[in-house]
Amino acid sequence: MEFSDDIVLAKNMRRKAHAPYSKYTVGAVLMTKNGKKYTGCNIENQGIQSICAERVAFGKAISEGEYEFERILIMGGPQDKEEEKCLPCGYCRQFMSEFVSKDFKIYTIYNDKLEEYTLEELLPYGFEM
Repeated sequence: MEFSDDIVLAKNMRRKAHAPYSKYTVGAVLMTKNGKKYTGCNIENQGIQSICAERVAFGKAISEGEYEFERILIMGGPQDKEEEKCLPCGYCRQFMSEFVSKDFKIYTIYNDKLEEYTLEELLPYGFEM
């Protein structure tokens, strides 16, 4: 599986993040099963309504009628610094579970290391309807 294009997209998204409070920037690249990619960055505000990069990417895709997803690549770390291990927060994990299967792949890249997880590994006891 080739990730070089996704890495470039995620780095660009990190640069676009609006993180004046935490100074922690995240970029995400969501790939649909038909190969289309949707990007996202974290967007903070002074209140509690900040939006994570993962949910931005999913929101863009869903608003375009996409509902079949293959994987997401996440890259994050302190602003203007190298990436560190960055995984979706609990809110994002639960949000994603509404739209993907338990074996949906979540990737993080840092220090030239690519790690793969399934949603089930990261959310073993999520809410189910």
